[in-house]
Amino acid sequence: MATASAIPASRLHGHHDRPSMVSVGTIIWLSSELMFFAALFASYFTIRAVSPELWAQSTAHLDVPFASVNTTILVLSSLTCQLGVFAAERGQVGRVGSVLNVKGWGLREWFVLTYIMGAIFIAGQATEYTSMIHDGITIPASSYGTMFYLTTGFHGLHVTGGLVAFLFVLGRTFLARKFTHEQAVTAIVVSYYWHFVDVVWIGLFATIYLIK
Repeated sequence: MATASAIPASRLHGHHDRPSMVSVGTIIWLSSELMFFAALFASYFTIRAVSPELWAQSTAHLDVPFASVNTTILVLSSLTCQLGVFAAERGQVGRVGSVLNVKGWGLREWFVLTYIMGAIFIAGQATEYTSMIHDGITIPASSYGTMFYLTTGFHGLHVTGGLVAFLFVLGRTFLARKFTHEQAVTAIVVSYYWHFVDVVWIGLFATIYLIK
């Protein structure tokens, strides 16, 4: 019989043969968030349909190459987040060996990198807002400005919420005496949320920047 120390942390102290209620609850909540963003998409396309000339003029101010780089960073952060989850499922909370040995990274290192990439995305979005405001694209100026900041702004708030969640997970790994099943589940749930905001942004990027 396998000893407790040989069992991955993701399967310790819990009934792993049935789904976690926290995971199920998170998926249900994300489904409601999906409906919220679907409403934003519908509003965007509806208002765009009645103001095609305004959209043509306003989208000319978008910096597509810059947004593409920012989008790539966010999408890649989903990969680093998932690598952190794999480490959590192995019960590896910290790195093995040098920090330069990426293959030996644990949950902490991958989640810290994900946090940094998410923070870079938010900084890039703030930089873009500054440029757009300088060009006269603001919420009170036009319906395009209203929809641009409404859609990207709500998404930015969701990304910021994800960054806070990463800090919470990382803090727990330092405060707890040992890495447990509950901590692994928390890391997995946060990854669900992060993948969700990444997928939503891909849709927003295509809608706002590519479909002009």
